Amino acid sequence: MNNNFMPRSAFAEIKGDSDAPKLRGRVSFQQKTNGVLVTANIHGLPKYNKSGFFGFHIHSGGSCKGEDFPETKGHLNPDKKPHPMHDGDLPPLLSNNGFAYMQVLTDRFNIGEIIGRTIVIHAESDDFESQPGGDAGEKIGCGEIRPSRR
Repeated sequence: MNNNFMPRSAFAEIKGDSDAPKLRGRVSFQQKTNGVLVTANIHGLPKYNKSGFFGFHIHSGGSCKGEDFPETKGHLNPDKKPHPMHDGDLPPLLSNNGFAYMQVLTDRFNIGEIIGRTIVIHAESDDFESQPGGDAGEKIGCGEIRPSRR
């Protein structure tokens, strides 16, 4: 994408699958001087996850269609780095009675590199070791990343 016309912000509306039908939320992305500020505001996280931590990643695919979100593909990883150094690896979400709020600044990508991708919530915590994706379990939530309108 031409950086002269790169959007300064993007968002994704999260929806859950049949294993987490009440899962909803919004993730926003704001381009800053030193990276992208990612803000997640999520509710309806399932209680079956005893640790309360949920894997949270940007995936390379562009669609949340279908049960278990098969079109999301793997983590965004254009440089073929090992997990957890993928461009799409983010800190896990921590549930507080089904709610999670997380904010992180990352320099692993810019807004133009994530528009048209997906952001995924996994059923379990990321172990930060297993290859290729951290053994975070099934995909239970998904959102398609779109440019924000101003």
